[in-house]
Parts: sequence; C-alpha cells; structure tokens
Amino acid sequence: MSEQPSAVTIHGYCDPAFEAVHEAFETNFREHGDVGASVCVSVGGETKVDLWGGVKDAKTGAPWVEDTIVNVYSTTKTMAAACLLLLADRGELDFSERVAHYWPEFAANGKGDIPVAQLMSHSAGLSGMEEPATAEQVYDWEFMVGALARQAPWWEPGTKSGYHALTQGFLQGEVLRRITGQTLGTFFRKELAEPLGADFHIGTPAEHHDRIGTLVPPKVGPEQGDSNPDSIAARTFRNPAINARDSRTTGWREAEIPAANGHGNARSVVAVQSVFANGGMGNGKQVLSEAGVATLFEEQISGKDLVLGVPLRYGMGYGLTSAVMPMGPNQRIAYWGGWGGSSVVIDADAQLCVSYVMNRMESGLMGDPRGFSLLQGAYSALL
Repeated sequence: MSEQPSAVTIHGYCDPAFEAVHEAFETNFREHGDVGASVCVSVGGETKVDLWGGVKDAKTGAPWVEDTIVNVYSTTKTMAAACLLLLADRGELDFSERVAHYWPEFAANGKGDIPVAQLMSHSAGLSGMEEPATAEQVYDWEFMVGALARQAPWWEPGTKSGYHALTQGFLQGEVLRRITGQTLGTFFRKELAEPLGADFHIGTPAEHHDRIGTLVPPKVGPEQGDSNPDSIAARTFRNPAINARDSRTTGWREAEIPAANGHGNARSVVAVQSVFANGGMGNGKQVLSEAGVATLFEEQISGKDLVLGVPLRYGMGYGLTSAVMPMGPNQRIAYWGGWGGSSVVIDADAQLCVSYVMNRMESGLMGDPRGFSLLQGAYSALL
C-alpha cells in the first residue's frame, strides 16, 4: 500500500481547547498510516470534537465523509453490553441469575450454574466453539446459539477470564431474546440507537451499505498470535475463524453478530457510550439510572486473560482501568476496543467519552497508538 500524502484535509468541528486532539488526528494520517478515520470527544454530554478525514476506500479514493460508517469489530461489544445493562436497569434481567433461568437449553454440559454476569465478564469458559463453524454459519443465529448451548466450558467458569471474542454477543443476545422476544440488533436500534440519534447498526440494512468504508486488513490475524495450537487462545480464534475481508460481504454486514459486526463511526459510538459518562443521560433523556450506570464499573474478575494474555480487570461488559492497564487519571474509567484499532473510553469521573474509528486495521485487538494519542490529547485539554 502506498504511503499517505503528507497532508490530509480534516473536516468537522474541534473546540479550540481540544486542539491537541486535532493535532493527534492529523499526525495519525501523516505518521501512522491512517487511510480514513473519525474521532469524537464529548464532555458533560457536549461535543467537543467531531472530526473525520481521509478516504473510505483506498482503491477508489472515495472520501470519508460525515456519514461514513465502518465495521468496528469488538467496539460493538460495548453496544451489546449497554443493551443488557439497560435491561437490568429496568428490572427485567438479573446479572446474578443463572443463564439457564432465561435460556433453559444453556444448562447442558455442566453450564446450569453459570450466571449472566460471567457472560458479561468473559469468564463463562465459552471463548470459542467446539463445533466447526463456517463463515456462513456465523451468520446463522440459531446455529450459533444452539452450538454454544450444547458445548461444555473450556475451563471452570468464574475462575478466570478468557476473551469471548466472537461468542460473547451470541450468548448475551440469546439471553436478551429470551427475555424480550427481540433480537439484540432490534432492541439496540429501538431502545438506544434511535432515541440517542446514533447512526450505529448491529445488522446493517442494505440501504446503508453504500456508506460503509472498506477495511484495509492487517498483515497478521489474531489466529496467528499463539504458537501452541491447543491453547485456549488458539482454539478461540481458530473456530470460528474470522477474515477481515468478510466485512465487505452482504452476509457479514446484514447478520447480527453483536460481538463483532457493528457498523458506525466515532460520533455514533460516543452518542451511545457517553450515557455512561453522564449519569445515564443522553440526548436530553434519562436513559439509565445512576445506579444502572454504576453497575458497569463493578469489578467482576481480574487477572491474566487466558485469550489475550495480559492482565485485565473486567466490569460488567467492559474493561476497567487498572495499574497495569491505566486508561486515564481517574477511577471510574471503562473502555474497550475493536480488532484493527477502533476504541471507546468512558470516564464517568470526568464526564468524558472518546472514540476513534478507522478503516486501516492494525493487528492488535485492544487498540493501538492512534487511538491512545487521541485519548491523551483529550485528557491534556481537560487537565
């Protein structure tokens, strides 16, 4: 791939106090190879930065415009988690209740006592699948949840975390479906995206496909990260195997894969996730109670993750800041990122929400210097 030109026109709005974010965004194009990207920062529910630039398709040169959206991979997990947090806040879901209470078939193969909270914290022992799954079967909801219901855990649930890279969304989504009768994508659209004015989709209708930017795959996929073929990490990424080029297909775009195939931009990510930075308020509405927001920050498990291989603290569906993985200067900080580099950080103490979304993917699963430099720029403006 040829190098980006030294100057890329940046569009949008940036509060002068947040010029450091603007500069970091330009640097990402100039020095870190960004092709097309967007960044958004809100403080106290007020947008301070909403920038975009570059091209949405490296081959055609079509520009990344204000309403360009892309597949953000695991940043989607924060949207799925938000759905379950909302359902719990309404009293329809109890995180301490057994999954099998809502989804009886899940009790098979020794899973009868797994609580919903372990699905949220990647500690249920179901980080990958035993039954072989093709790309097309990943698009088949009934196949995926049926296979996971039949499967035995790969380790004792609740004792350790192991990143449920693709399976988490199916597990969470089926619990939600059993309670509400709606798919997670439909619930998300009706209860969060539309009320908050967020252009984010889990199961993206064909009418939006022309706006989707083309991802530039990384040189190395996550399945190549562990040399031991029998490790939990290798098994997790081996089946089902995900190819970044699948993101260009209609099947991938229109399926509901709540851990991986959400489509949006930084603005839409912040529109939803800033609710958790602002006491449950979003778009002038009280979306969750303050107690419902606080649930997100309750530590569920910590330690070296069996799949990602790094020490992590998990809250209810999000990573939490820690001494080993510090995300900012405050205590109530939650975050997550998507394969390739997209990210979102929520700081409830500073009422800050920052998201970065791009189309040129790096190989990492938990963000990279591009997103971190933008976060640092936002904090420098606050401090």
